[in-house]
Amino acid sequence: MGEFTHLDPAGKPMMVDVGHKSETQRTARARAIITLPKEVFENFENDDIKTKKGSVIQTAVLAGIMGAKKTSELIPLCHPLALDNCQVEIKNIGHNQLEIICVAKISAKTGVEMEALTGASIAALTIYDMCKAFSKKIVISEIQLIEKTGGKNDYQSK
Repeated sequence: MGEFTHLDPAGKPMMVDVGHKSETQRTARARAIITLPKEVFENFENDDIKTKKGSVIQTAVLAGIMGAKKTSELIPLCHPLALDNCQVEIKNIGHNQLEIICVAKISAKTGVEMEALTGASIAALTIYDMCKAFSKKIVISEIQLIEKTGGKNDYQSK
């Protein structure tokens, strides 16, 4: 059974001390699914949606990368990390759904799961923002960690 790592013995919030850990290569892959109603999806053409605000997919890719880079500013107890790499891919998976995959990489003493999850989430929120004029019935779901490597334990979702 695990323990909450961000609580001190008195139950107060704390940042995890990673000073004693060794640097390792770490990678995390996260995913989000965004379901677009018909009135939005019918604007999807050539793997993108063009709006008055510009290219939805390319803007979401940039926003996802920027979000991953700013994770520690958004989530209070995350360590500030200088990512070695971050990539966001958005593809049509059918059924009016887009899959967003964010991969974050770093050589550090702590993992990049939160950066990958934040990147996928911010990309999804950007798509919502840019498409909400067509419909407010857009659904963001299945935000999850797909896999992580490096550190104490590797993880892969089933």
